[in-house]
Amino acid sequence: MSTTVKNQDKTSQTLDWRDGQPYSLRFQDVYFSTSADNPQQGLLETDYVFLKHNQLAQRWQHLSQPSFTIAETGFGTGLNFLCACQLWLSTAPSTASLHFISSEKYPLTLAQMQQAHAIWSDLANVSQALLAQYSALSEGVHRFSLFSGRIVFTLHIGDIQSCLPEIQTPVDAWFLDGFAPAKNPEMWAPALFTHMARLSHNTTTFATFTSAGVVRRALIAHGFAVNKATGYGKKREMLYGHFSSENTLKANPSPNTVAIIGGGIAGCATAYALANRGIKVTLLERHATVAQEASGNPVGVLYPRLAANPNTADAIALSSYLYTLRLLTQLGLEHPDLGRCGLLQLAFNTRETARIEAIAKRDLDSEIGRYVDASEASALAGVPLSHAGLYFPNAGWISPQAFCRTLLQHTNITVLTQACVAQLTKQQLEWQIHTQQGQTLSADAVVIANANEALQLAPAAHLPISAVRGQMTTVSANPQSASLKTVLCTEGYLTPAIQGSHCVGATFDNQDTSLDIREADNLSNIDMLAHMSPQLVGLKHQPLQGRAALRCATPDYLPLVGQLLNATALTASPPKHKTSAQDLPWHSGLYVNVGHGTKGLTTAPLCAELLASRLVGDPLPVALSLAHAIDANRFLLKTLGLKRLVNLNV
Repeated sequence: MSTTVKNQDKTSQTLDWRDGQPYSLRFQDVYFSTSADNPQQGLLETDYVFLKHNQLAQRWQHLSQPSFTIAETGFGTGLNFLCACQLWLSTAPSTASLHFISSEKYPLTLAQMQQAHAIWSDLANVSQALLAQYSALSEGVHRFSLFSGRIVFTLHIGDIQSCLPEIQTPVDAWFLDGFAPAKNPEMWAPALFTHMARLSHNTTTFATFTSAGVVRRALIAHGFAVNKATGYGKKREMLYGHFSSENTLKANPSPNTVAIIGGGIAGCATAYALANRGIKVTLLERHATVAQEASGNPVGVLYPRLAANPNTADAIALSSYLYTLRLLTQLGLEHPDLGRCGLLQLAFNTRETARIEAIAKRDLDSEIGRYVDASEASALAGVPLSHAGLYFPNAGWISPQAFCRTLLQHTNITVLTQACVAQLTKQQLEWQIHTQQGQTLSADAVVIANANEALQLAPAAHLPISAVRGQMTTVSANPQSASLKTVLCTEGYLTPAIQGSHCVGATFDNQDTSLDIREADNLSNIDMLAHMSPQLVGLKHQPLQGRAALRCATPDYLPLVGQLLNATALTASPPKHKTSAQDLPWHSGLYVNVGHGTKGLTTAPLCAELLASRLVGDPLPVALSLAHAIDANRFLLKTLGLKRLVNLNV
């Protein structure tokens, strides 16, 4: 096959650099104010228009709420974001979080961002923090966490008219940026102002560089008080103001304490996501140390299993993978606990060839993945390969145990080991967690993240999860295999030599829950190497060691995440067809994060961030459609003929 992944840089085709600054050929407009005599003019305009006319310095110095949310139309070079971050870090309380939501249809590449940011040396600190995570921007929602969670950036890649309905969080300040209304009328369509009114409250402000009549009239018509001010530089006037209509927006009361049951990757990632929001977390693990079940394997691989035709599972896989890569950057995990060595998915049979060729025709960023022929695949792998495939340059392997331990290194997290939870009870506003060891703990909320053991707890006993046995194999490297440089995948995976050994895996048996180590399974794993490279088949003569564990799977192979319904009450008294989701019998303060199957190292962290965002009312890190797809109650509601309510539960 001669095709390659479509990774053409659409932005570069319509981007020009004039006097060292970016200019959009598509919109025939500058990204920010420019001046040959004053390279900092764009920064000064942002400060004048967006920071000063939203009164951000004064508001943040006296901030009493735990977070503040800015929504921006048009991310561009990220200049407004950088300026807001710098001001936030210097003026806002250290315990508060800034949520910055932005959208961009034509994102700049990392190289273009670096070139633009080089102009603003005063913003180098925040620029470096952003650009360390800025890459591989597929269409959809991307979550960045900067400065230990003090700044949370949610970037929507796509048309703004499709991005705006995704925002569910009340907005405190609007940055109406982007190219001028006359040059980009689609962005300034009536729907923009409708959504602004939906998300604004009585202290919401806005500012914009434009004074166009169509913008002023639309703002007034949607309940905003509008003022004019002298524009910056050559611009005669600009608009600013506040929302002057009544709009009742309910804020989620955040819990002060949360207990998490289960110390695998799902539990540890959830603990980290909540602790970053200032919540005191107690994690209970039944074993002597964390990461002892499926998360106890010596190595796991990080990559997205994409579909031939984009679908929900494909979108979740890609979003999860990209989020986990950014999280690992935040955590600073490095060798020997993490190897970003790249990964090759090989087209080793007819079915995989068809899938890979279909993916190769998709418009993927080359930083995510690209098609390579057998010759290039061999060069990347360091061993001769007979098959073409997909190359994921940022994929690789990780120690799940090190990942879990690192996630738990937070002052807001307390870990209790050898604590097997036997029962959950609710007393007034608190949950009581009773262990088999006779301990009783109290917490405002509980997250069940103990995989298959969730079925032992009454509120979660109805969940459609099942145990799937998997055995992986560790094999000593030989001189031929030691030259392998990337992870290889066929129906299983092979890692490069890590401290003298390869990890190979893994079997999949949903009819067996025993944990005995079987030589037949080790041999089955090793036999798979024949599909990869003739240079690897000699590994079958090396010493083999195995490890078996049980994964937690769901009928549709997607996780179960979110607040739990009271299944007993719902089944005993099914609601009427027109019942709203809010009127269902919820277990107040009880959540789950389970069912990650073989993909937990990538899906669990994003699901943890989603759960934490829902729990405290933060902007969601995924599109609403994906949040619905992994809703914890979807099977229960569908069984009762209430499928429509799944899409209302956000």
